[in-house]
Amino acid sequence: MLDQNIKAQLKAYLERLESPIELVAALDDSDKAEKVKELVTEIAELSDRVTARFDGDNTRRPSFGVAKAGEQPRVFFAGLPMGHEFTSLILALLQVSGYAPKVSDELLAQIKGLNLQANFDVFVSLSCHNCPDVVQALNLIAIYNPNTTTTMIDGAFFQEEVEERKIMAVPMVFQDQQHIGQGRMTLEELVAKLDQNSAAKDAAAINAKGIFDVLVIGGGPAGATSAIYAARKGIKTGIVAERFGGQVMDTMDIENFTSVQKTQGPKFAADMEAHVREYDVDIMNLQRVAHITGAEYTVNGLVAVELENGAKLESKTVILSTGARWREMNVPGEAEYRTRGVAYCPHCDGPLFKGKRVAVIGGGNSGVEAAIDLAGIVEHVTLIEFGDTLRADQVLQDKLNSLNNTVVIKSALTTEVLGDGSQVTGLKYQDRTTGEEHVVELAGIFVQIGLLPNTDFLKDTAVELSNRGEIIVNDRNETNVKGVFAAGDCTTVPYKQIIIATGEGAKASLSAFDYIIRSGL
Repeated sequence: MLDQNIKAQLKAYLERLESPIELVAALDDSDKAEKVKELVTEIAELSDRVTARFDGDNTRRPSFGVAKAGEQPRVFFAGLPMGHEFTSLILALLQVSGYAPKVSDELLAQIKGLNLQANFDVFVSLSCHNCPDVVQALNLIAIYNPNTTTTMIDGAFFQEEVEERKIMAVPMVFQDQQHIGQGRMTLEELVAKLDQNSAAKDAAAINAKGIFDVLVIGGGPAGATSAIYAARKGIKTGIVAERFGGQVMDTMDIENFTSVQKTQGPKFAADMEAHVREYDVDIMNLQRVAHITGAEYTVNGLVAVELENGAKLESKTVILSTGARWREMNVPGEAEYRTRGVAYCPHCDGPLFKGKRVAVIGGGNSGVEAAIDLAGIVEHVTLIEFGDTLRADQVLQDKLNSLNNTVVIKSALTTEVLGDGSQVTGLKYQDRTTGEEHVVELAGIFVQIGLLPNTDFLKDTAVELSNRGEIIVNDRNETNVKGVFAAGDCTTVPYKQIIIATGEGAKASLSAFDYIIRSGL
């Protein structure tokens, strides 16, 4: 199963085991069980500190657990953890043995302090680039909470269970059979969700912070670059981020960032965060801003920032870099069937629709790329475009037109998502030329219609927004409010690209520094 190159790499990792471990498989008579047995056997053969047993009593079969020798497994893999999940397997082997995880002492103490007694299930697809973070986070939580177990479940491996439990988006997380979340979640996010006192503790810690020179709101490419440029000036710098990495975390391949020939969004985001942490930057992750008050509206001439948890911060300058999010169709049925047939990430959720009929909404590059990718998995793809022509690059259109299981419908307005109460069954659209309504029967709808700026929290402030909700900035990234700057996809700067966001972040930071010097702050 494992080729010689992978075996050599895995063997090297297994030399780092801190103590002996056991792989305990629970099998049945299926062909899938033979593959699990083969994988477990091959891993055990690579190290004398790994033993394999095939007498596991896990009711979900085939599966295998990882345990420190002499203990019961708490980390389970139901399926073959290959593809994006191979890293999850390697980390589980090491960390179960006692190998220290690369997390802060504070976060590790918070994990140990959860004192959980729970059983987690996380449904994944092996092509999902968001799933490994969730799997690895839950594995770590189970390792440090002796009364907790976690199981990675490959949806393609357990198709019947996926259909029975109506799993139509990954990663999908259950705690003791109760759904607790879906989509990308970091270890910090999961711990915060499970730690009932985390919000109060965060607010108290944030309130105790002093005045910043530069406070960046948003942790995407623009925000990270702003923080780096500010910190390099030797001034007090902080970042408030709802999710460090931002929209990049949901991006698959990145091939147009100069000097980086090819990478993937999560890796780019991790490298970006590591770069920021090389400097003295106070990162306040998992925090949402509720309100901002410009310097000219405050008593002490500082910009005031209030968070949703009630904490308050003050800074000489603020850089808004809150990015953007996927635009929704805003039609009846969309919200009701989100994660039950309505999806926004074809890479993550596409495999769950294998052999089924789906639609892609949007004829830009993202929509056409999604249709091409999905055509290799599903039975049929219907691409629906509002305009009378597709907006995607011609090379993508040519590729789409060469596929025999796709159809393009133009001049079409999606008017409703149809379902049976538990999952999507179709969509309704109106022909904009004739006014006629049509129904397309399908199991999934992938929405790819562009982005909306994350600026809702600014609508009741003095910060001026365009009619599209973007922050209006000049060529120095200044807003109309004293001490407040902005950069990236949330602004009126055209062409929403990572490389442009990083450049704008640098400009905003340099402008903020210049403002501090010239204003005597």
